[in-house]
Amino acid sequence: MQHTNHSHQNPSSFLLMGIPGLEASHFWIAFPFCSMYALAVLGNMAVLLVVRSEPSLHQPMYLFLCMLSTIDLILCTSTVPKLLALFWANAAEIAFGACATQMFFIHGFSAVESGILLSMAFDRYLAICRPLHYGSLLSSESVSKLGAAALLRGLGLMTPLTCLLARLSYCGRVVAHSYCEHMAVVKLACGGTQPNNIYGITAATLVVGTDSICIAISYALILRAVLGLSSKEARAKTFGTCGSHLGVILLFYTPGLFSFYTQRFGQHVPRHVHILLADLYLVVPPMLNPIIYGMKTKQIRDGALRLLKRGPAQS
Repeated sequence: MQHTNHSHQNPSSFLLMGIPGLEASHFWIAFPFCSMYALAVLGNMAVLLVVRSEPSLHQPMYLFLCMLSTIDLILCTSTVPKLLALFWANAAEIAFGACATQMFFIHGFSAVESGILLSMAFDRYLAICRPLHYGSLLSSESVSKLGAAALLRGLGLMTPLTCLLARLSYCGRVVAHSYCEHMAVVKLACGGTQPNNIYGITAATLVVGTDSICIAISYALILRAVLGLSSKEARAKTFGTCGSHLGVILLFYTPGLFSFYTQRFGQHVPRHVHILLADLYLVVPPMLNPIIYGMKTKQIRDGALRLLKRGPAQS
């Protein structure tokens, strides 16, 4: 295998390092990742199947949940199979085009998921603070438009990032990461990478900053409305629902922001800690989201039980 190190010639492929410093443990680390990936796929497929089979669940909250499950399936499937091949079979090589595609899916759909989480917060705000206008303000058409807007914004912002990557010349081939993370690949480039750095951090900060501020405002208004409820049971039920949502939101943003800014500014964070957390970020939230939303939502639980009972009867 020849290494391409010419200043003005791009490599046909890159080599993924995995988790630097933990190479000897790759084989064993792969087992929990494989288990989490299997749970993520089963959980999110179950949510999609339950909502699709239950007409009573064809409501905005559950339609947004289906969008979230679809995005989670895309996010973990774009990374974990290659990660397992790397850890178990030492399949470190990834074609340049495949690397750019993986990067586009990871960063693009992370931005899309942020938009869907914002839409879900808006849905909860309308349901709790404007219940009389909920049906008219959030129709099926409105849900579709919000989903399309999140998709177009997320993928639209990340398309230039991928194009900027393709224009660079590379002096190295070994990516110090388990997948094609944007900055890990940019660090291999020769010459100036300032446009990539500026665009990458601006796009991420714009998406996360705007969405997190709007989500915080939504939940502040929700909290004010909930505290004004006279019934303790109603307050407890609303807090339970909103608690699940906030748990998913924190699970998505906290490790994502840590990974993103550590790659740029966290020189004192050990590389194996940063990369292990970055790997977990793409599989743990997709695994836990169906549990947090599905298991804590009575309608989803009941739908899953009906589906299980119906399965043996039909066979």
